[in-house]
Amino acid sequence: MVSEQKHILIVEDDPAIARLIEIHLQRAGYTTTITDDGLDAQDLLSKHTYDLLLLDRMIPGKRGLDLLRWLRAKDELRVLPVLMVTALAMTEERVRGLNEGADDYLGKPFEPDEMVARVSALLRRSKSIQTETFDDSALQMNEEAMEVRIDGKTLNLRPLEFKLLQTMMAKPGRVFAREKLLDIVWGMDSFVEDRTVDATIKRLRKELSTFGHGDLIQTVRGVGYRYQDKS
Repeated sequence: MVSEQKHILIVEDDPAIARLIEIHLQRAGYTTTITDDGLDAQDLLSKHTYDLLLLDRMIPGKRGLDLLRWLRAKDELRVLPVLMVTALAMTEERVRGLNEGADDYLGKPFEPDEMVARVSALLRRSKSIQTETFDDSALQMNEEAMEVRIDGKTLNLRPLEFKLLQTMMAKPGRVFAREKLLDIVWGMDSFVEDRTVDATIKRLRKELSTFGHGDLIQTVRGVGYRYQDKS
């Protein structure tokens, strides 16, 4: 049982699967709310606070990816952990979902125990992000506010992107292998794969590029990534 009850919004249009998810999450100690429609989910997310969103991709009203894009554009919701659950489990579909802002991806059919484990891992990661404060000529990172600024302007970073940047900023110039970044940022008990690092790096670099600093994150072909400050 979880020590602190968390509220999970389940967006799934198959009643049998939704009920299966709900039963196992409630057994694990979570509070759940179910909706089978993307527009209804958007309304619920606008009015209530949730700790995690479990999102089916193929839903009526507002498709899963459209709901995900809407959510990530909202300041108050951009840090909400999202586990996407869908029958579209090909590599290309997983990468697309991650690029749009999902934190993890679970293909159908799935084992309920694995689903609960992934939910638990996402909630632990969102809660346990610890940072330091760094300041170089390009950007400033504030630990307590969990924000990054460039020329006084705040970047729109989600927690995993923030921790990924913090990890590399701590050792500028060091090359981090994807596996190492997975262990540090996502945790050694993570179910995610190397492509998740690539997708998160892509989102981080896109945000940095908005402020003219996309080159701070460099790709070392065949190895991984590094942060190269401009000081």
